[in-house]
Amino acid sequence: MGAAPMAFVLWDQFMRFNPKNPKWFNRDRFVLSAGHGCMLQYALMYLTGYDSVTLDDIKQFRQWESKTPGHPENFETEGVEVTTGPLGQGICNGVGLAMAEAHLAAKFNKPDVTLVDHYTYVIVGDGCNMEGVSGEACSLAGHLQLGKLITLYDDNHISIDGSTDIAFTEDVAKRFEAYGWHVQHVENGNTDLGAIHKAIEAAKAVTDKPSFIKVTTTIGYGSPNKQNTAGIHGAALGTDEITATRSNLGWEHDPFMIPDDALGHMRKAVERGASLEAEWNELWAQYKTKYAEEAAEFDRLISNQLPDGWDKVLPTYKPEDKSLATRKHSEICLNALAPVLPELIGGSADLTHSNLTELKGFGDFQPGQYQNRNVRFGVREHGMGAICNGMALHGSGLIPYGATFLVFTDYMRAAIRLSALSRAGVIWVMTHDSIALGEDGPTHQPVETIAALRAIPQLTVIRPADGTETAGAYKVAVLNANQHRPTLMAFSRQNVPNLAGSSIEGVAKGAYPVIDCEGTPELILIGTGAEVGLCVQAAEKLTASGKKVRVVSMPSWELFEAQDAAYKESVLPKAVAKRLVVEAGISMGWCKYMGAEGDILSVDRFGASAPGGVCMEKFGFTVDNVVAKATALLG
Repeated sequence: MGAAPMAFVLWDQFMRFNPKNPKWFNRDRFVLSAGHGCMLQYALMYLTGYDSVTLDDIKQFRQWESKTPGHPENFETEGVEVTTGPLGQGICNGVGLAMAEAHLAAKFNKPDVTLVDHYTYVIVGDGCNMEGVSGEACSLAGHLQLGKLITLYDDNHISIDGSTDIAFTEDVAKRFEAYGWHVQHVENGNTDLGAIHKAIEAAKAVTDKPSFIKVTTTIGYGSPNKQNTAGIHGAALGTDEITATRSNLGWEHDPFMIPDDALGHMRKAVERGASLEAEWNELWAQYKTKYAEEAAEFDRLISNQLPDGWDKVLPTYKPEDKSLATRKHSEICLNALAPVLPELIGGSADLTHSNLTELKGFGDFQPGQYQNRNVRFGVREHGMGAICNGMALHGSGLIPYGATFLVFTDYMRAAIRLSALSRAGVIWVMTHDSIALGEDGPTHQPVETIAALRAIPQLTVIRPADGTETAGAYKVAVLNANQHRPTLMAFSRQNVPNLAGSSIEGVAKGAYPVIDCEGTPELILIGTGAEVGLCVQAAEKLTASGKKVRVVSMPSWELFEAQDAAYKESVLPKAVAKRLVVEAGISMGWCKYMGAEGDILSVDRFGASAPGGVCMEKFGFTVDNVVAKATALLG
């Protein structure tokens, strides 16, 4: 109710969109970062003529399978750009959306044809500004001078616990000035629509800074007994207060009845949107005639099509090839893919030369150089994650990637979870994946992290064993991104041997034999990542002593579970109950694959500060210990 005036001015007088084609490429993007106010967005979508939200949908607010869930969700309601709810995520998504627009505009616009030209508008609340993640992303946005990002701050001084002055008394406007934003203040956001209009106009005139408009409002404006209180923040008004509010506002109409003149005014958005899209289609036709090569690439991107044969550049390896860390193999894959996948864009949270994520020869994404593809996120893991989600959800076919040490996914777990929930095709590149990273010790050694990530629905987690499996992981990740699914890959710091039996195709199935025996095995060794090499060496010793052993590389639980029952039985036959799992992480979750008489070599405590090889030895990750545990299983 308090944000309705600013939202009305924005949607009615500024935003360029086509309600009958919510996917029109050059539409302005709108993000309600204060997602608990979602009914405002649903109301605007209905009033302006979106087919995805009907009056019946509004009556079914927050009900089972309704198109009006309790927070805006992009996968539930067509026309909602990003999923918001966890506060602060939406504004960070907005930064990603604006970065995507800036990148595509720099790459495709021509002096005589401006093909990419849209704004990102965000409404934030006090909670968004309190959450630290918003500071990370907004700091970067100021540095990047994203002039087409305009944020309206619903400054109502109320959060769930009451007045914000119990915990939040900073000068938010000065903070955003310090970030490098253009800042304005509308003192009366309840009724001064002219001032709101003037502020948005002024924001659009500033092209070298993102804009922050502080709009002071009254939460629940119009409710005589509950406005300006925490009681209206998330609870229904109640019958009596609704009656009092209607009387106070002079609203004489029945519930859900919209006057014809009001609806008619708002529905002008349909004709206006069709005209805007038609104008853009004329530009697009000119562009295709004048710039055929660029047009073909642009059309491929927005059509979400991968180039033919893109995966042919991925390398494969033989055992005699040099042993490298899988993080190095990751770098090789990224730089093989970059020339053939121009949609690939991303970077690291200030760990570029540890994660090995630089796209060589493609420059840094900086002010005035938005066509470049290496994003310097700084030490902002959580902000990086949410920004990548926004870039992926821009609808332009971009494939963003974000990188840090695996243990620091704890800092960005909310964003990773939301990439899975909101179907954002992001590639998460994580390195230093176990106790083998060494001297940095327990704070940096991610013993429980892989298990925690595997718990996230709709996230594909892959821990490749060698160079060929790393290529296989990237093939899966790119295909997933193209199908709006995120992938997280965990790479080693230490060198690993290239295995004779590893394959790109095997990775796609989640688990497969890299070494096998004749007939039914007596024992199956199951490994992931760098530990597969240990299993292979141990199997060679066991085989030499007359044992029948199969080694299964299991880079991805999720991909394996997607296979049919016959394939899963062929890899892990129920008849083979003696299985030894080897993974340098906690044991949680592995019971499903261990077998009735199985065992596991794991790390069910925090790590230790010592050279990586020493850590692995002290925790039992040696060929001799694997052989000993396997021998014990075999009796």
